[in-house]
Amino acid sequence: MTKALTGHSPWPQRFLRAGAWMCGVRIRSTGEPAGRHTLILANHTSWLDILILAGTTNCAFVSKDQLGHGFLHWLADQNATVYVKRTHVKGAKDQAIALAKALESEKPVAVFPEATTGPGTHLLPFRSTLLEAANYAAKDVAIRPVVIDYGSAQAEVGWYHETGMANVMRILGRRGTMPVTVRLLDPLDRSGDRKQLTHQAREAIGAALGFNSADPSPIGPGE
Repeated sequence: MTKALTGHSPWPQRFLRAGAWMCGVRIRSTGEPAGRHTLILANHTSWLDILILAGTTNCAFVSKDQLGHGFLHWLADQNATVYVKRTHVKGAKDQAIALAKALESEKPVAVFPEATTGPGTHLLPFRSTLLEAANYAAKDVAIRPVVIDYGSAQAEVGWYHETGMANVMRILGRRGTMPVTVRLLDPLDRSGDRKQLTHQAREAIGAALGFNSADPSPIGPGE
């Protein structure tokens, strides 16, 4: 009913935040809230990132069009997920255009530029392709780095060289609660090109996490 009356529903955000809480996560956020027409660039350490980031910012996500189980697709639909076909011959441009359309709506949209989860001890290279969406959008898009900081549990949470089921069981079997801080950093200056913006975002996120981001380089061939 709420969605029918207002065009959006508060329940996906509440559901995802509650899911994080049930997993033992206790979220604190800092920085100005992310508004509409905002492209969020966040570090990616765990499947928990989805629950935490959406539960904090009410963002939508970009996902491959094949999620597998129908229930997962239904859940993603409720949160206005942007689906992309990564195998399409014109994949990069089509993905950016699909993201641009989503950025014209009310919800901020989050992208994980690392494109996969990392070990939690350092950042993987950032990919810049989807930042082109900010130029395609009909609205003035803000690009904001956002840090998901697991503190002392960063390496423990990292989903790297481990099967999904093993990671889920290990995290759910963890004792006690896990404080997590979501740091919404200042928007980037849009004067640079997408690779410069990607570099700035990676540097800002790395600095907030206390990482040395000299290697690997966030800007490389094929991005």
